[in-house]
Amino acid sequence: MFRRNGSECVAAFAIDEVRVLRKVAGEVVDLLTDGFAHGDPVVDRLFPDIYPDRPEDSAEFRQYTEGELKTGKIDQAGAILAALPDDGPGEVRLDAETAEAWLRAINDARLAMGTRLDISAETDLGDELDDAVLHDPASSRVFQLSVYAYLGYLQESLLNSLPEID
Repeated sequence: MFRRNGSECVAAFAIDEVRVLRKVAGEVVDLLTDGFAHGDPVVDRLFPDIYPDRPEDSAEFRQYTEGELKTGKIDQAGAILAALPDDGPGEVRLDAETAEAWLRAINDARLAMGTRLDISAETDLGDELDDAVLHDPASSRVFQLSVYAYLGYLQESLLNSLPEID
């Protein structure tokens, strides 16, 4: 997918890939704006308590850092939206800074999806997808697991195409 071209990471996306990436990035932005609520397992995963045994200290830390962290995550998802073609297939060219924003945004999307899909470090994604297909090949879970796997592939591809930093 991604390949290095000089100092850029370059990939060509089909129309369905553009649509999926736009939807995923848009959902991350929505979650961090209109849908932002502590107690939501996804929000808690993206913004974990820094001091889990000291709730007052965690609340104070959150008070001073959460706004900036949230803005950064929104900007990173926005980097995906800004780089993708508006409609239809197309090529994406990312400089190192934008590629790193993409990596962080993809990671946030995977964390959010993994939380919603109840995926843990012990989950075998292939087995999980096979099981979902067996139960109902047209289910939303099959689609969501496929998108989760695709994001992992995209993340790895982008990471491997980053220029080496001296």
